[in-house]
Amino acid sequence: MKKHLPNILTLARLVLCLGMFGAMAALSAGVLQAYARLLVQFSVVAFFVAAVTDFFDGWLARRWQVTSLFGAILDPIADKILVCGAILGLMGVHAPGVMLAGGIILFREFAVSALREVLAPRGIKLPVTFLAKAKTTLQLVALGAIMVLWFWPAWGVTTDIATLRQALTGAEVLLDVAALVTVWTGVEYALAARKALKGDDLRSA
Repeated sequence: MKKHLPNILTLARLVLCLGMFGAMAALSAGVLQAYARLLVQFSVVAFFVAAVTDFFDGWLARRWQVTSLFGAILDPIADKILVCGAILGLMGVHAPGVMLAGGIILFREFAVSALREVLAPRGIKLPVTFLAKAKTTLQLVALGAIMVLWFWPAWGVTTDIATLRQALTGAEVLLDVAALVTVWTGVEYALAARKALKGDDLRSA
């Protein structure tokens, strides 16, 4: 059980991501209105539980020395599904400040994934940098903050509207910063890929 727990957590994150996106898609489509509050609460809880497992699965795998190829492949996929699912879900419920920054993040994630696919047949790998790991954390914090604040009425907690708006603006700015860091890491990967391809071409000449 100990050997497989990190991978089980990663799989659980995938299930939670799909559940979160499904609940937010139902909200944006206007279906299951009688359960709207429950769907909102489930979306928020599922996002945060999934985000927490993002830390623990890798940490446990390294601590217990049970890292595996399956986990190494599945973990970044689960990360991207969580981030992209949250962005698309928030876009669907018209959360403010998500459209532009979220679109930039989505473009970068798909572009880097495509770049890895192109390089893989040539045996070229792009190691994950510390900044790339940090940007994922920044993305999750920003998206989580927007989600909580945008869905605040669902928790039945009374808060001054002006304070709520200020907090939401701060969360939007944080997502903008996350988008900038995301673009920067994408540029770093593109430059690393260009350098690797030049070296590969020279060896092949």
